[in-house]
Parts: sequence; C-alpha cells; structure tokens
Amino acid sequence: MGEVEVPADAYYGASTQRAVLNFPISGQPFPRRFIRALGLVKKAAAQTNSELGLLSKRRASAIARAAQEVIDGKLDDQFPIDIYQTGSGTSTNTNANEVIANRATEILGGKRGSKLVHPNDHVNLCQSSNDVIPTAIQVSSAIAIADELIPALQQLGKALESKSKEFWPVIKTGRTHLQDATPIRLGQEFKGYAGQVEESIRRARAALDELASVPLGGTAVGTGLNSHPRFARLACARLAKATGIPIHETRNHFHAQATLDVLVAAHGGLRTIAVSLWKIGSDIRLMGTGPVAGLGELRLPETQPGSSIMPGKVNPVIVESLTMVVARVLGNDLTVTMCGQSGSLFELNVMMPVAGVAGLESIALLAASARNFRERCIEGLQATERGPELVERSPMLATALNPVIGYDEAAKIAKESIRTGKSIRQLAGARGVSEAVLKKVLDLGKMTKPGLEGPGGGG
Repeated sequence: MGEVEVPADAYYGASTQRAVLNFPISGQPFPRRFIRALGLVKKAAAQTNSELGLLSKRRASAIARAAQEVIDGKLDDQFPIDIYQTGSGTSTNTNANEVIANRATEILGGKRGSKLVHPNDHVNLCQSSNDVIPTAIQVSSAIAIADELIPALQQLGKALESKSKEFWPVIKTGRTHLQDATPIRLGQEFKGYAGQVEESIRRARAALDELASVPLGGTAVGTGLNSHPRFARLACARLAKATGIPIHETRNHFHAQATLDVLVAAHGGLRTIAVSLWKIGSDIRLMGTGPVAGLGELRLPETQPGSSIMPGKVNPVIVESLTMVVARVLGNDLTVTMCGQSGSLFELNVMMPVAGVAGLESIALLAASARNFRERCIEGLQATERGPELVERSPMLATALNPVIGYDEAAKIAKESIRTGKSIRQLAGARGVSEAVLKKVLDLGKMTKPGLEGPGGGG
C-alpha cells in the first residue's frame, strides 16, 4: 500500500496511521471503558498463550505488562482511530496489537518498531478482530453495568423507598387519564416508583448476564481457526477473575460473531430502564407544577434560578436533564437495533463499533442521571398540604357511595359537585345519607386499601 508517515513518538504503526487518515469522521475515538476492556482481553490472551506453551514466558510477561498499561489508561493517547471506521473494528484491534507489541518490545529492551514482539504473531495470537472487538464491547458494557448503573439504581431505589415511608400519611387524589380518580396515598405512588427501580435493577442484571457470554476464540468466522481449543475457556476464566463478572465462552461461536443479538437484547433492558425513569421523573415534575397555578402537591428542591427575566422562578431542571438522557438512550437503542438488523451479514456483523459505543454511552448516561436525580431531586422532595386539601373536594369520592345509593345516583352527585363546587359529603347528606354512613364510606384511609365496605370498581 506504499509508505505512510507515522509520528516518531507513537507506539502504533502504519496500519493505525492509515486508519487515522481513512476515517476523519467525528474526531471521537473509542471511550476509556472500551480501551480498558481491550487491554484486559489482550492481557488474558497473553497469559493464556503462555500457559498453553504458545508464547515464551518472557515475551508473554512483556505483553501482559504492556496490556496492563493500556488497562490503566497510560497509553490512551495511542488509540486515535475514529469510532466510525471498519465495521468489524479491525482498525482498533490492529491499533491495540501495534501499541502493545511496541511497548512490550521496549520492556524487553528492544527498539520500537523492531517487532521483537510481533503485533500479529504474538499479541494477536489465537485471536481475530472478529472475536476480540465484540468481546471487548461486551466486557466493557458488563463492567459499566456492574460498577456504575446497578449501584446508581440501588441508591435511587432506597431513596424512593424512604420517601414512600415519609409520605405514607399523605392522602391525595389519585389520577387516571389525567382526571381525578379515587384517593391514593402519596407514599403508595412512591412505592410504585420504587418498584419500577427494583425491576430496573433486575433488568440491568439480565443485560449483564447477556453480555457475559462472549465470542472470544471464534477467530475469523467462528470456526476457531488458528486458535488453541482450550484458549477461549482459559482466557475467559482470566477475564472473569479480573473483572468479577462471570464472563464465559459462548456456546455458539457462529451465532455470537455473526450477530449483535446480545447487544440488542442488553440494550432493550436499558431502554426499559430509561422509560421507567421517564415515568418517575414526569410524575414528580407534574406533581410539583406551580407554585400557584399548578398541582403543587410536591415541593421540588430549588437548585438554580429558572429564568433570566422572571425573578424568583424555579424550574424542574433536574427532571429535564433526566428526560433528555432518556431521549438519548432511546435514540441509542434505535442505533443498536439498526446495527444488529443491518450489519449482520453472513459470518460477521460489520457495524460493531458504533453499536458498542452507543451502548456504553447509554449505560454511562443512565447511571449518572439516576445518581443526579436522587441527589438533587428525590432526597429533597417535600409534600405540601395541597394534596390533602384537594382530595376532600374531589367529585370522585362519590365512587364510595356506589354500594349505598347505586352508581346512577352517585354519578348525579358527582356531576353536581363538579357544577356547584359543593363536596360529596354535603350533597350526599342533603339526599338523606346519614352521617354515620358517610363517616364509614368516606373514610379516606380505608379507600386507599382493598376492601368491599367502600367503593366499587372503577376505571
């Protein structure tokens, strides 16, 4: 392909430089999480190849030391290739091989570029870009879920549970179809939000389980050509030990390399988590509308001035930040889905880099926004008197009269309450319902739990 000039101080070589020149697209290289995982794979491979007698201990040790520098972030500036590159990520795998080979050569006392440690023959031994890159994507995503997303969701869930207990005595008007419904405890609403987060944690763990089955060992097309039969199992065991995640060799290399089904499935869990957070944030934002012309049932923490022209205005900016993250995650989900659908051609998916980066971004954004939402919104929420005030005036309390005067008469009372502003209690009493009966059926506390003494069904 002719000569190409490589920076004199670079650890990478001509193949990497060609990729830099070929893909001047976004200026965005692979993120640190991915480069770390790539280093983990190369280190595990070198140690495994030494154990199998395929590499000398001295050379394998040097490769492992160089790979550890990649893991630690000491060589991040040596990974300059744009993520919008060859669809298999071959350019970046080659980049890693060149960097680690040259650094390992230095460690052994050799001259950079001398190939005392060869990028293909030694660093890439028993591997191919086609199994290394998806493995690094899956490992980096699994680590991010375990170390960042799940802990952030767990802390958010605890905060919502705490608010559920704090708000339990507050009885307010329930709402369905954005219209008044039967009473509910504010604490019950927050119990629902905590339940959503609990399910989100389960889905995050399920996504992690999907990602833990990696294609390492399949080499070019899944057959394992030029790879020792025991290589994948031993290398995956090392990855599992290094990460604390149960990484293991896939049961079907042909499926694992030919598709992005694992990433599509894992991101489906992230999509559901994002939608759950949107629901929680949107409800809290609506309950905090006001302070005069809105619902005003919650008082959101004041985090910053809300307007450059309206003095004293405070906006729900933390929720707005959260919902923008959700929008981005949903966009990433479409990206991952399109990559899985359109990039899987015969024995290889050729849209791996962008799918991997989209997934990593989603994990990072969800973790950060869940943490921020908890710290700057949930923990500082306060209940106002507005909810209890409105529930006594709600025409839907007429539902409790169904067993006493029937649905049709109760409906007439509800309509009259809406028209006149009089309470259900007043209007029912005027129709001859005794105070003792009203006290029994209009017990707001009883209306927030199962039972046949109170209202009938509704929708």
